[in-house]
Amino acid sequence: MEHIEPIRKKRFEVRSSHPCEFCKELDPQFPHRHPMDQEVSFNGKSSASAHLTEDGYVRHRMVELSQLASRRSRSVA
Repeated sequence: MEHIEPIRKKRFEVRSSHPCEFCKELDPQFPHRHPMDQEVSFNGKSSASAHLTEDGYVRHRMVELSQLASRRSRSVA
């Protein structure tokens, strides 16, 4: 995000993004994230790659992986 001019960055944040529904629903730490880490691009689905920040991407992937791990542990038992 450093390469975007401050004025354009503000416009991008306000008009072109929304909170990630996947993270909002499944991550108990979601409200404590930095606001930019909660956001995904407006045209993107609630996917890890749609996150605006690297930290948001990583946290999304961690939630996805924890979901996969919990499914596998239930199916093994």
